[in-house]
Amino acid sequence: MTLGAEEELHLIDLESLHLSGRAPQLLSKLPGEFYSAEIQRTTVETNTAVVRTLSELRAELLRLRKGIIDIADPAGLGIAAVGTAPRSKFADFELTTTGRYGRMQEQYRVLVDEQLICGTQIHVGVSDRELAVDIAQRVSRDLPALLALSASSPFWNGHDTGYSSIRTLVWQRWPSAGATGPMGSAAEYDELLDDLIASGVIADAKMAYFDVRPSSHAPTLELRVCDACPLVDDAVLIAGLFRASVRSAELDVEAGRTYRPLPAPLHRAAIWQAARGGLAGELLEGAQHPRPTPAATAVRNLVGRLRPQLEELGDWDDVNELVEQVLARGNSADRQRAAFAERGQLDDVMRLVIDETQGLAGGPTPSGPALRGYPARAGDEAIGLGSQPRPAYRAITEFFRESAPSTIATRQKRRDEWAEQNGVAFRVGGVDRPFEVDLVPRVITDYEWSELSAGLGQRARAIELFLRDVYSDARVLNDGIIPADQVHTVPGWRDEASRLPADAVRAPIIGFDLVRNEFGGWRVLEDNVRNPSGIAYGVAARELMDAVMPDLPRPDGLVDPARAFAELRETLAAGGRDGTVVLLTSGRESAAWYEHRRLADEADLVLAEAKDLDMRDGRVVLRDSGEQVATLYLRLDGELADLTGSDGRMIGAEIIDIAAAGAVFLANAPGNGVADDKALYCYVPELIAYYLKERPLLESVPTYRTSDAAERRIVLERVGELVTKPVDGYGGNGVLIGPSASAAAVASRRAEIADNPGNWVAQEVVALSSHPTLSGGRLEPRHVDLRVFAFLTGTGEGDVRLADLALTRMAGPGSLVVNSSRGGGAKDTWIVDNGRKAETGG
Repeated sequence: MTLGAEEELHLIDLESLHLSGRAPQLLSKLPGEFYSAEIQRTTVETNTAVVRTLSELRAELLRLRKGIIDIADPAGLGIAAVGTAPRSKFADFELTTTGRYGRMQEQYRVLVDEQLICGTQIHVGVSDRELAVDIAQRVSRDLPALLALSASSPFWNGHDTGYSSIRTLVWQRWPSAGATGPMGSAAEYDELLDDLIASGVIADAKMAYFDVRPSSHAPTLELRVCDACPLVDDAVLIAGLFRASVRSAELDVEAGRTYRPLPAPLHRAAIWQAARGGLAGELLEGAQHPRPTPAATAVRNLVGRLRPQLEELGDWDDVNELVEQVLARGNSADRQRAAFAERGQLDDVMRLVIDETQGLAGGPTPSGPALRGYPARAGDEAIGLGSQPRPAYRAITEFFRESAPSTIATRQKRRDEWAEQNGVAFRVGGVDRPFEVDLVPRVITDYEWSELSAGLGQRARAIELFLRDVYSDARVLNDGIIPADQVHTVPGWRDEASRLPADAVRAPIIGFDLVRNEFGGWRVLEDNVRNPSGIAYGVAARELMDAVMPDLPRPDGLVDPARAFAELRETLAAGGRDGTVVLLTSGRESAAWYEHRRLADEADLVLAEAKDLDMRDGRVVLRDSGEQVATLYLRLDGELADLTGSDGRMIGAEIIDIAAAGAVFLANAPGNGVADDKALYCYVPELIAYYLKERPLLESVPTYRTSDAAERRIVLERVGELVTKPVDGYGGNGVLIGPSASAAAVASRRAEIADNPGNWVAQEVVALSSHPTLSGGRLEPRHVDLRVFAFLTGTGEGDVRLADLALTRMAGPGSLVVNSSRGGGAKDTWIVDNGRKAETGG
């Protein structure tokens, strides 16, 4: 049960932070007993001496890393022990010039050219080869957890791959990678190697790149699935667990316990799942019928199962402590993504992995105290790994940490009083409800805001082009991009919209609902094109915070949301000609009456109902003053065409006639509902490609159209796993989240979809990000979404901009439905734009 390790280390130019192919020069100055070349000139491999304890292995790994650092640093080089160097690109590959490696490149071509990857191999002494072959198969069920702990390669070719270990997928392309399949004896294993070599597919036994194999050059069993680990302690943890797994299998062999191997496809699936999610996702757990299990639970289960062997080997205390540390701080993939999220710079990630590789075995000392008692999770936006506040939230969390519960309670009382005094409310079912704002703000960094601006600007332009086209030439239908019956039969289609001027902006104000998954990626959940609300509420949230929490530290570059009022006015005025701008409301009974009044007051709009308008000489005018109306901003609860006066006059129809003649501009025109119908949401990526000849910059949530027979079958089988929604629903009404619904509710929804398939869509459940929220005087995570508003004056790149505000909505306790009418609330959203420090006083 001796231990040893081989580490593959990337060489990094410390100035450019790119890979450096200077391994031969370094190796000429290092002892060949412990250091060797790899297939790529950008990598050095270390080989530890044989040791017996985890402490000795830690010391060996640190010693060998220091040996390289001492030679590399004067040459301006550093080392990074990660599966892939975050800034590496395919063009960085440089072949080490030996005959063996030259032959491999000639034979395997692209497989060799993409080998900019590094792993950690752990050796456990098993002197009996027959026993080693048997054990190699028995430990296979523990490999996914070990891979998840080591995962350190989320970035590949300069992009986030969506995997925690993309190295695993690159490595598994080799013809001799993966599991061996059942092996009855060492002779059978050796026969397999001989046949592989005789086939010409591999050149020698060293190319048997199995997940676990008897070493080709030492009396050991070798683990080969793991990524290189920047923190030495992560490698030590994996070594301790692997040795215990080997010992457990050895005891089973000695006791004559039978072993039933996992079918090869299931083993491959388990390895893939670990590579995909690492510690932030789920692992497949179970000896015969693996099922998804939260990664942290699966890892703790493994440690618990191996405890007798860990105690026997004297490793229990070390492993138990190390596993809790890595589960708290995350694996390297988690830490790399957290570093990238701050500024969107791969250089930051490169510096992180170099510093960790060249630093202390357990990593750097935390920058501040952990937020103890907060149930941290992978997808929390404010509290990161190890319960450490993320940089943008350090001052905020420190403020609440130092605030007494009585102080918080006083602030919450003042919040409620302020909202009531200022009339900030929304209407549900004819009843006014208070607009509840949590006192912990949400921060959107300047990097995140720039990414959203580009992606949502693109999406808004495509939607506007679609609306103009579908109500005129209908090229998108004639070219087969969208089936005509998917457009003309949706509830949002309005025949009268075809009469409006072809060049008029139809959706000058678009609202987008976004969510973030647990890996930090933004997804567009819904498009709101008819009359999206929330602008006034976003401003009110900031005013409330300024009144109640004036001493809460603000970041530099904080954008003033009140700027949105002027932006709204400019956008609405740009569409009209002579006259005033009117916000046409359904009146005091409207659910958004507060917003209507606030927008009119602050954006210098005339607030009017149908009774306040008149039609004279082919113009819309204000009845009392006779002033001509240039723009009608429609904020109606119903359709304009159905609008009548108190005398029964068809006011809406007359307005449409005037708009068709170009004498009044209808902002958020009739018929826009065709673009935010949830069944049409699926086509937006295709609209971006069709109209803009671009790829979507922001992804949508995977969505199924139940009107399609093939997709309907999938949905009917998976109603309990999906989110199902009515195509014309709003405010969370009619939404069923399958995993949290009762069997009866799932059965009922399945019947509803089968009876009226065109009325529904289904979406995959997104593991929404969370945010600290005050509850009972303490912070707890709640799921959040984000509503962002785009203002359009045309279809060019310079004709769209995001409003200087966003509205964060949060779900109720334990809920995924993020809507105030369903028990949630809102947060002040702090958009940071450091380019505006001068104008905002930041």
